[in-house]
This record gives sequence, structure tokens and C-alpha cells, in this order.
Amino acid sequence: MSTDLSIAQIIAAVQDLDGSLVVAPAVGDSHFPELAWGDVFFYYAPDGQMPRTVQPYGTVVTKNYPEDTTSDLDPADRWRVNIHVDRATFREVTGRDGGSVGGGAGPAAAAADPATPDVALPHPVYGSAGWIAVVNPGPATTDTVLRLLREAHEAARARFERRR
Repeated sequence: MSTDLSIAQIIAAVQDLDGSLVVAPAVGDSHFPELAWGDVFFYYAPDGQMPRTVQPYGTVVTKNYPEDTTSDLDPADRWRVNIHVDRATFREVTGRDGGSVGGGAGPAAAAADPATPDVALPHPVYGSAGWIAVVNPGPATTDTVLRLLREAHEAARARFERRR
């Protein structure tokens, strides 16, 4: 792809994966905290039920969170996709070791501002836990984001199978 990736396209790509569950709390949904309204959470859940004991493998956030403001997501049309990856993938995509959000070399080092759109960076809060973040994916990151979501889904499926 060579154009900007939309939230709807990300949701559609994840929904196409076997066993996927996309949770998108809407305004007024009393089952979720108000802070989560408008965001999207991706799980491997072949039974269609939101898992209660595992974290999502990917999210789309559409606003700043209290401890997560450096991506500047409050202005209209700004959002961020977050994907959990393994250490090797984290290093491949960001040029940094998975346990560190600063320093390093590679594609992300030159654009370390977490508000920069269309750049795969360590998540500004959860990078040390293996999360990658991309604000408004565009031509430079669309293929990577879609690949990483497929890989994260497969890793979640494998964890699910091991627990069974």
C-alpha cells in the first residue's frame, strides 16, 4: 500500500484473521470505562468472548491518556496504533533493544519524537515491554503495521493454544 492507513482498514484487516476479536467501546457503553470509548482493542478469541486474563495484542487509541500524552493524540484526526511484538521484531522495526525506549540507531532513532506520524517507534510508555507505536500510519509504515498485526495475532493464537 502507498496511502495513509485508516482505523477502519486496520479493523477490517484484523477482523479477517481467524479467531480475531475486535472490541470497540462506543460512547455510552457502560461495560467499559469512559476513557476507553472510541478506542479499539484486538484479541485472539476464537469463542468470540473478550478474554479476561490476557491483554490485547494491539490497540488503536484516539486520544491522550493521563500518563500518555507525548504522542499528542487529542487534536482531531490524530490517533495511534500500538502493537505488541517480540524482542527481535522490536529491534528490527525500531533499531533498538526491546528493554529500552531511548538511544539506539536505525530507522526510529532519527525521528524519536513520539508525536511524529508515520514512523514506527517504541511505545512512549510501554516500549520497554515490547510495544511499538505508530501515529497515523501512512506510506512509510502501512505494510509494516499490517504485517506486525498479523504476527501479533499469530503469537496470541500460539499463547492461547499453549494455555489449553
